[in-house]
Amino acid sequence: MRHVYWIGGGSGAGKSTVARRLAERHGWRLYSTDDAMADHARRTTAGEAPLLHAFLAMDMDERWVHRSPEDMLETFPWFRGEGFGLIVEDLRRMPSEPCVVVEGFRLLPHLVKPLLPAPGRAVWLLPTPEFRRAVFRSRAAAGGSFTERTGDPERAVRNLAARDDLFTRRLREETARLGLPSLTVDGSLTEDDLTERVGDMFGL
Repeated sequence: MRHVYWIGGGSGAGKSTVARRLAERHGWRLYSTDDAMADHARRTTAGEAPLLHAFLAMDMDERWVHRSPEDMLETFPWFRGEGFGLIVEDLRRMPSEPCVVVEGFRLLPHLVKPLLPAPGRAVWLLPTPEFRRAVFRSRAAAGGSFTERTGDPERAVRNLAARDDLFTRRLREETARLGLPSLTVDGSLTEDDLTERVGDMFGL
């Protein structure tokens, strides 16, 4: 996996934007783990990914309204690493040239670390709660939100925000414990600046 660069992190941190810009700049392949989720769900069984198939069987209120943020965090399949092996399988099928940049919140530090030739091939972008809320407000204004399809959109938004805060804290603790690079995203950097910082961390 020496040809792979990894950009993980919390929701709304700019992972997709940075990965796309780096891919365009260096002529790399781009692999979005979000885009692969539906395919990966089809490629798993309930025995292989029990949390995923339980989640798929829930209605929108069961997913986002009626459960606590803590329960949502602990049972969200992608946060538990279900389907990560399929990401690796996809990457191993790709040619070793050109390089590929992989991005998404599914890149859990403890799963990525064994695949790294060096720590400088991965970074986790960690948004502050304030920055994430601003991003989500902007996205909702631009095109609506899936939380509008619940019976209590306001509660769903609160639950989702609290869950994502917990997940980002977990990423911060895990990257620190494993000695992996991370970068706090608080809005003080432009998208260009953030891309440059990640490029510098990759030694580009």
